[in-house]
Amino acid sequence: MAPEIDTEKLLRAARDWFLKIPGSVTAFSGGVDSALVLYLARQNLGKERAIGCISDSPSLKRRDLQEAKDFCRRYDIQLDIIHTQEIDDEAYYSNPFNRCYACKSHLYHDLSALLQKYPGFVATNGTNCDDLGDYRPGLQAASQAAVRSPLADCGMDKAAVRALAKSLQLPNWNKPASPCLSSRIPYGQSVTREKLNRIELAESVLARYGFEEARVRHYQNEARIEVPSESIAPLKAHMPKIVETFAAIGFPQTTLDQEGLVSGKLNRALPNDTK
Repeated sequence: MAPEIDTEKLLRAARDWFLKIPGSVTAFSGGVDSALVLYLARQNLGKERAIGCISDSPSLKRRDLQEAKDFCRRYDIQLDIIHTQEIDDEAYYSNPFNRCYACKSHLYHDLSALLQKYPGFVATNGTNCDDLGDYRPGLQAASQAAVRSPLADCGMDKAAVRALAKSLQLPNWNKPASPCLSSRIPYGQSVTREKLNRIELAESVLARYGFEEARVRHYQNEARIEVPSESIAPLKAHMPKIVETFAAIGFPQTTLDQEGLVSGKLNRALPNDTK
């Protein structure tokens, strides 16, 4: 049985962390990690010193962008929307193993420019302790840009993040992980606006059937659906209609991955020395 998480202790640690800085600009994705950072900044620093920043890029789901806006309205947080251009960078669209490094480099470069509006503020992100043990090239970009990670600094892993977010009644405390749409495309296959749009449309179809936690992997002309193992049997009943709808979207072939949803599954293709 997992030990009980002391959320009051986590709150004190976060308060102490934020009170040591003059202000923050948080790279906000709409997910629970960065939402918690932004909320804690707002509570400890006040509205004028706790700024959110989200990149409205082709790899961000429209739904996630809207949820980010709604979150900031709910908690009276200033949200700056920027438009990063990683999709036009060969280091990104050619989809190498370190694509995430190129993406985050663009994000943090533009965020650094935004920081000029807020002298003395520091850039923050939603990295937690669990992320530090995963393959995440974006962490290198964060380090190079001097972006700080209050959750990791306060010793919070994903379980602690969700526990604290739940105790604070954040609306997305239990939101499934929603990595960028580019993560659905196997390494070495180009990332294009058309593919990202097709993936988003396909996943919205699954959501309409009640499968909110799902990935549609884009294998050339094939859509390969991943859902949690317990959702595989219920999804099979809808497959004939889903296959028909996906074909209209632009996937001539649609398959259901019998292994189920595995976060970061495409990372299995990484060379061992990269892992």
